[in-house]
Amino acid sequence: MMNIILMMQPEGKDANPLMSFLPLLLIVVVFYFFMIRPQMKRQKETRKFREGLAKGDKVVTTGGIYGKITEIKETTIVLEIARDIQIKVDKNGIVKDMSDVQQR
Repeated sequence: MMNIILMMQPEGKDANPLMSFLPLLLIVVVFYFFMIRPQMKRQKETRKFREGLAKGDKVVTTGGIYGKITEIKETTIVLEIARDIQIKVDKNGIVKDMSDVQQR
């Protein structure tokens, strides 16, 4: 039984516990830089965009409705989607600003 345990360890070297955790540590670091960090950056940019919305901005909702902001409240926005047609949308439903898109 003792011979089997000794054969599993590399000869001439002590088993370093850090070396066994190194691949796991590298996976966590790569996962952070390629998945978590970019997602946090996108969330920060989206939050900053929604806080910077102003009356008169042209935006698109998550449902694909194009409109112009006519009123901003704490958690909702009133959009004019056609002349004299207004809808109330949650602020989290606004996904992008259309002011930089060319008009057709």
